[in-house]
Amino acid sequence: MFTNKALDGRANRCGKVIALCRKTMGKSQRQLADMLQLAGLDIDKNAVQRIEAGKRFVTDIELVYFAQVLRISYEELLGV
Repeated sequence: MFTNKALDGRANRCGKVIALCRKTMGKSQRQLADMLQLAGLDIDKNAVQRIEAGKRFVTDIELVYFAQVLRISYEELLGV
């Protein structure tokens, strides 16, 4: 049976990296959501929390904004 989840059961590969980068920057989930909104992405604190927890899928459009705001490459964001 096919499933849209990583081997560890998470719905995304980038959530752990996003959480680590955010914490390294000294930002809260709300502050990260605010930064993403200022960059043009319609996202809230609850979505950031679910992404970091691996409970929410992340679109390619969202990946672009996360990489931009966190100042990391797509490869780093995806742990490639």
